Amino acid sequence: MYLVLFDVDGTLVDSQNIIFEGFRRAFASIGRPAPERRAVLSIIGRSLPEAAATLLDTRPDAQIVSEAVAAYKLAFQDLRQMAEAYEALYDGARDTVMALAARDDVTLGIATGKSRRGVAGVIATHGFEGVFATIQTADTHPSKPDPSMIFTAMAETGIPPERTIMIGDSSYDILMGRSAHVSVLGVSWGYQSVAELRHAGAERIVDSYLEVVPAIATLLNW
Repeated sequence: MYLVLFDVDGTLVDSQNIIFEGFRRAFASIGRPAPERRAVLSIIGRSLPEAAATLLDTRPDAQIVSEAVAAYKLAFQDLRQMAEAYEALYDGARDTVMALAARDDVTLGIATGKSRRGVAGVIATHGFEGVFATIQTADTHPSKPDPSMIFTAMAETGIPPERTIMIGDSSYDILMGRSAHVSVLGVSWGYQSVAELRHAGAERIVDSYLEVVPAIATLLNW
């Protein structure tokens, strides 16, 4: 059995608009200037407290970070009502996920900086109920690139590192995978550059979902 782990934001769904708008509204509500879009894109993949602290540049001020996190959660709840418009699947994502799910030698999982509630929304919106056997989120793990999510996913499924692969669009995903000693596959359509993925140590980088299954087969020696 092989374990294929997907990141969510920037890998399965294009969530940049809802995340940027969430931070814009959150910062406005606590009297802070809106962050630049490129700054927001650079932190997608990290846990919400880590992301907010980085954008605020006030890591020592736990109170301000806490206020920003609470405001973001409220804004995100409102924006979730427009999930179809904001968090569309990338072209080919559904076909690839369902093709992998149909294999009797593959177990699918998620390792994401999103909250459990956010992942549940994506799964419900796009009809992925029952597809992912293990779901690891920022609610119960340290922020990426800490490898805790991958270690837990492997423990839950009983699948070893040499038969596990992490797929993501950010250096955080790649570094997390490398720290867990699993194969790592970068995707070029997300929020960080190909150069950043290479620098982080991606073994291979694909440009479309048509390339994902062949790349997995190569890296895991199917």
